[in-house]
Amino acid sequence: MAAKRAERLVNLVIALLGTRQYVTAARIRATVPGYEPEDGTARADEAFKRMFERDKAELREMGVPLETGRTSVFDTEDGYRIARADYELPEITLTGDEAAAVGLALRLWESAQLAGAAQSALVKLKAAGVDVDTSRAIPLRPRLDSDEPAFEPCYAAARDRRTLEFDYRRPDEETPSRRHVQPWGVVAWHGRWYLGGLDLDRQAPRVFRLSRVTGTPRATGPEGAFEPPADVDLAAMVAGQSSGDEQLVVVRARPGTAIGLRRHATPLGPGEDGDDRLQLRTTDPLRLADQLAAYGPDIVVEAPTVVRAAVVERLTRLAAMA
Repeated sequence: MAAKRAERLVNLVIALLGTRQYVTAARIRATVPGYEPEDGTARADEAFKRMFERDKAELREMGVPLETGRTSVFDTEDGYRIARADYELPEITLTGDEAAAVGLALRLWESAQLAGAAQSALVKLKAAGVDVDTSRAIPLRPRLDSDEPAFEPCYAAARDRRTLEFDYRRPDEETPSRRHVQPWGVVAWHGRWYLGGLDLDRQAPRVFRLSRVTGTPRATGPEGAFEPPADVDLAAMVAGQSSGDEQLVVVRARPGTAIGLRRHATPLGPGEDGDDRLQLRTTDPLRLADQLAAYGPDIVVEAPTVVRAAVVERLTRLAAMA
């Protein structure tokens, strides 16, 4: 279909959806862009009639419920309209868990270089009236670390059920060690990606933070070589190794900004520079640093220094990527 014709059909549908009354062909000709304008000649009238008849037939072939009728008994000619109730999609309803799963998938796709498809799906769901909460369930962090080098090979190996080997460096080790793992899946927890699976060298379930993987993980052996336990909960595996004491973090926020952050903060009053001072409680300072970095220049961390340094490091890394 030519671009001009497609645009004209869209204009026609919008015009006929926007009224409850029947619209005459003369009115359509005068108001819908794309039709032959009236200039008093028989040639122009005939061209409009042929064009309009083709457009009506095409809309009906596409399933658009184009109705013909008269609004009043005093009307002298038929008009046209589209029954909105017959044209619109039925209500799409998702359970809370389903909506959360969609939100999680959107965040996962963004980190897996599928942002375009994810955004398209989100727009369509919102247009249908579905409230997709992308922050429910497992907390993922968009933008930061979306280019994690180990993500793709680990995700592919878990999907294909292939054994994975890679070099892994723990914080308390100076050099990395070789690991052989049956990967059960990749999960995001508190803004970082983790691989969960069976450590074949230790014959026990283990969790590996992808940022500590050195080099490129390599899948070995055939596909379908193993099956994860039926009751495996990767998020619970990661959460089991993530615990800590509550810490207080003090930040300054520009007035009128960081609305989401303020919902969970205790106001401490204005600072000397006019910014609002806020106190936050956290058991995971690095996760909080991820959230604070997303606010950019609207947030300044006063204390503790470890959180301030973590925010600066993340913003510096993002600036380098840009």
